[in-house]
Amino acid sequence: MNISFNASLKGLNTFGIECYAYALASFADRHELTALLSHSDLHGRPYMILGGGSNLLFTKDYDGVILLNKVKGITLESEDAEYFYVKAGAGENWHQFVQHCISHGWAGLENLSLIPGNVGASPMQNIGAYGVEIKDRFHSLEAYNINTGIIRDFDAVACEFGYRESVFKRKLKDRYVIINVTFSLFKNPDLNISYGAIGDELKVLGVEKPGIADVSQAVINIRNSKLPNPSVLGNAGSFFKNPVVDTSIYEAVAKQYPDAPHYPAPDGMVKMAAGWLIEKAGWKGRRLGACGVHEKQALVLVNYGGATGNEIYTLSQLVLDAVKSKFNIDLEREVNIV
Repeated sequence: MNISFNASLKGLNTFGIECYAYALASFADRHELTALLSHSDLHGRPYMILGGGSNLLFTKDYDGVILLNKVKGITLESEDAEYFYVKAGAGENWHQFVQHCISHGWAGLENLSLIPGNVGASPMQNIGAYGVEIKDRFHSLEAYNINTGIIRDFDAVACEFGYRESVFKRKLKDRYVIINVTFSLFKNPDLNISYGAIGDELKVLGVEKPGIADVSQAVINIRNSKLPNPSVLGNAGSFFKNPVVDTSIYEAVAKQYPDAPHYPAPDGMVKMAAGWLIEKAGWKGRRLGACGVHEKQALVLVNYGGATGNEIYTLSQLVLDAVKSKFNIDLEREVNIV
């Protein structure tokens, strides 16, 4: 357990925004968390849980306590005929966890390689990429109730997973701290290479009969070719969600752009590519002072150095307005705004 006051958060958010918290407190287990929540210098202050800081934008200082989740550990809890049930501490680095699973032959997370952040954020955001979402391989999690100190088990139904959504982002926001997550991982890999980019990259690698390590490497190569490294250029990955729209909205776009990327969605809706919409609205590669829209991936907003959170937020609003004006489509920010 460690506590520091008037703490800089610049190194704890992938945008690299310079801002400060009243206090920064780290914990490695539930007992340290209990001690922190009852600490006389912290009691009564608002709390925010922070993992890898990869999906948020600070627009101001935080006059509360940042709880830094450092819960570690990866264990094979059990197995049956089909699955390995693997538990990981919420403070484990996500990509390192995925690589650990691959090295042990535990399949199912390889498409989610190189996503920034920690394990605890994966169910909170229902992270996803290249045809796979966390809900597909999620088994359960344990979370600590901040008000009662009681550990509660959540299954997939209780998590209320949606597109980049869960109960922890809405109904139970800031009420629970995720301590660990258990995944059901395949014994016999069921590879998902349906996204064309993966198949194309496997051909480049000369792989004819891919395994989970090959799929992971293909995803890593694709992400490295399109997305900026947060340690080099501040960003939070995809800033916007892909919109799910009514068929009539899609058809209106398709009249002008027959090749507009689109995918079937539940209830007869259509999912469209936010990056494509932003590019067609004229914002791909554009810069606004010290921040801008990435030149290779329009979903990504970047901090070229010295940008404030408010400047990046203003940029995001300009992008939202441009897409709305051109396509009558409301984009939604995926990144949490503080």
